[in-house]
Amino acid sequence: MKNKVSSFALGLILPVLIFIVWIIVTETGRVPTLILPKLTVVIREIGYQLTKGTLKKDIAISLGRILKGYLLAAAVGGALGVIMGMSRKAEKLLSLTFTSIRQIPMMAWVPLLVIWFGIGEKSKVAVIFLAAYFPILMNTLSGIRRTDPRLLEVGRMYKLSKWDMFRKIYLPSALPSVFVGLKLALGISWMAVVGAEMIAASSGIGFRLNDARSLLQFPVVFCGMVAIAVVGVAMDKVITAISKAATPWDNIK
Repeated sequence: MKNKVSSFALGLILPVLIFIVWIIVTETGRVPTLILPKLTVVIREIGYQLTKGTLKKDIAISLGRILKGYLLAAAVGGALGVIMGMSRKAEKLLSLTFTSIRQIPMMAWVPLLVIWFGIGEKSKVAVIFLAAYFPILMNTLSGIRRTDPRLLEVGRMYKLSKWDMFRKIYLPSALPSVFVGLKLALGISWMAVVGAEMIAASSGIGFRLNDARSLLQFPVVFCGMVAIAVVGVAMDKVITAISKAATPWDNIK
């Protein structure tokens, strides 16, 4: 407990320094409030948005989109990662195509997905799926590939079926790597949905940011940025806690 408190206190040093500098440069007028609003103004705006319910609604919409695309990516990416990891033929068949698609920047997909699916929910879910899919796939594949050959040899000696090999040997070995992929994918998904909503959306936290920018409502922009950071950290903590609970044998954190 003492170490956790000490670690938490250490992590607060930089944010506190940033807030102090923010207060000094805005209160003294060294930075115009048009560029950087006062911290007190941003805090009041956060309170107003929370009271009004706008911020909670925007975040709920964005999180709903993430849930759909992320779960789909976890299912498809995880399954294909296992298949490619356990079968060399499957990896040779699919790896070139997947590697080529992975080189295309995420935002480059947005115009095409808007053409295909419009600016509705489907295009946002598709963006999130593409953002989350490859980290999950690659980390699952890596985890399967790093399974100890000696354990596999023991499994073959006992003539385990492919399902039992996966369940008893591959999965426990790969699970820490899988959670690394899930954690990376969740962070990328959050960034992707905000970016997609800023380009083509009529709701969500990204839309709110872009709308506030066009109306020169900079306190609202900063309010949205703070909300994005807080929600992102919260999601990261949740997936980390799940990972630790699911892989107690893994000491690398």
